[in-house]
Amino acid sequence: MVKHTTDEHFQRDVLEATRPTIVDFWAPWCGPCRMLGPVFERLAEEDGSKADFFKLNVDENPEIASRYGITGIPTVLVFRSGKVSRQFIGVQPAQVYRDAVAS
Repeated sequence: MVKHTTDEHFQRDVLEATRPTIVDFWAPWCGPCRMLGPVFERLAEEDGSKADFFKLNVDENPEIASRYGITGIPTVLVFRSGKVSRQFIGVQPAQVYRDAVAS
């Protein structure tokens, strides 16, 4: 299941997580973001036992997007122990995200 996080809850949801956390930085007006949505949902269903999956709307939560230098969307960041371990800009094949969770 994909959960939504915000500027207010990002610390708790992502940075303090005890397992890998995948965050999709997106906006509702973004066509490629809408293409990634179903792929991200499917990954969360299939790999939810290995990682937590979150979406962060960059229009509603500019502080976190700015902190991580998000200038293009969709951008997916993989966090491990509160630090970014991987970054993907643009829509990638599902296997790319799956491999990032596994590594």
